[in-house]
Parts: sequence; structure tokens; C-alpha cells
Amino acid sequence: MTKGKPAVKPTEAELLLLNILWKMGPATVREIHDVVSLTQKTGYTTVLKILQIMHEKSLVIRDESNRAHIYATANSQTQTQSSLIKDLITKAFGGSTSKLVMRAIDDSTSAQEINDIRQLLNSLEKKNSTTQH
Repeated sequence: MTKGKPAVKPTEAELLLLNILWKMGPATVREIHDVVSLTQKTGYTTVLKILQIMHEKSLVIRDESNRAHIYATANSQTQTQSSLIKDLITKAFGGSTSKLVMRAIDDSTSAQEINDIRQLLNSLEKKNSTTQH
């Protein structure tokens, strides 16, 4: 993300296209539209317009060197997710990460997900204990 500018929060429609681009990599409007069409009835021109708006918002970059413009994400999936989570924590959980985590973990959390979370917490604990010494 560019420094000095506040991060732009993508809309739901923009997030859909970002997720497609993160999976596919750089793609034409036609290629993106083909993927969107598998799950939604959305016109080609709608996808094009959303991508143009996303370009104006610096959510995507556009390669105009060929007849068919190629779109790619401007930020990684991790950067975008981190920005959205920080915003959610601030707005919905009063800045408390633990409140977010407690709300997110419930009876539907699988044993594998709990194990993954435990490993992450252990890793973070080790990292924090080595940086404090």
C-alpha cells in the first residue's frame, strides 16, 4: 500500500474481483468476467466498470501495452486482509483483537482449525519472548 495515503476499503463487488485476481494472477476483463459468470449473472461491461473504478482507487494496476488491458492487484491478499481486519477491529470490537478472536472462534471451529490457531499462538509466543530478551 502506498504510504501517506489512507488505505481504500474495497466494496463487496471489488473484493470478489480481487479474490479472482489473487487466484488467477494478472488477467483481462474477459478472463475475469468468465470466472465471475460461473457463480453470478454479471455483465461484461459491469466487470469492466468495476475494474476501471478499482484502477482509479489504486486497488488494481492496468497494463495498457496490448489491445486487451491486463489487470493485476495493486496489493497482496495479505496486505488487503490486514487492512480490512484492522478496520473491523477498530469499528466493531473497540480496537480489541481478543474480542474479535473470541467472537470468531465458536462451536463450528474444526479441530484442525483449533490446532492451526494453537500453533500460530505458540509461534507468536516464541517470537515475542525472543524479542523481549
